[in-house]
Amino acid sequence: MTEEKENGFSEHKPTRVNPGNPLADAKALAVGLKTTLAEFFREPVTVEYPEEKTPRSERYRGRHYLRRYENGLERCIGCELCAAACPVGCILVVAAENTPEQQAQKVGSPGERYAKVYEINMLRCIFCGYCEEACPVQAIVLGPEYELSDTSREKFIYGKARLLEAAPPGGETS
Repeated sequence: MTEEKENGFSEHKPTRVNPGNPLADAKALAVGLKTTLAEFFREPVTVEYPEEKTPRSERYRGRHYLRRYENGLERCIGCELCAAACPVGCILVVAAENTPEQQAQKVGSPGERYAKVYEINMLRCIFCGYCEEACPVQAIVLGPEYELSDTSREKFIYGKARLLEAAPPGGETS
């Protein structure tokens, strides 16, 4: 079917045996129309997106959340391991020391340190999950939420207030 040229490239010859045969042309047209008609009469699989949502896999990684303990204290201890594990550098953690007054008021984390500043630039994030794996206290998790559109670039920098889960009932911080 193919011939080698001097430069090493092959030249393809037409595969049709009888180029002027109208019966062969009609058969080829019928095969194409059969496929088209089969798809035309098949039930559409369109999903009405805002009202209906397709199910996500259990392992789907979407929006980030900072978790809390049952008593309402933040889990994040400001170790910055998530920021170190992030391959694109989209996480900023600034740690601070917990004072006895803060711990008495149940502000921050139960340890010696807490994350004073915790920011994630969602435009840079590749949702790899390395931050979740690196966290020793399971403070950062990637949830199932995938609708992250917004109107400006500044709104894609998620601060600590936006990342923290709501405090559980009875564990409200004062």
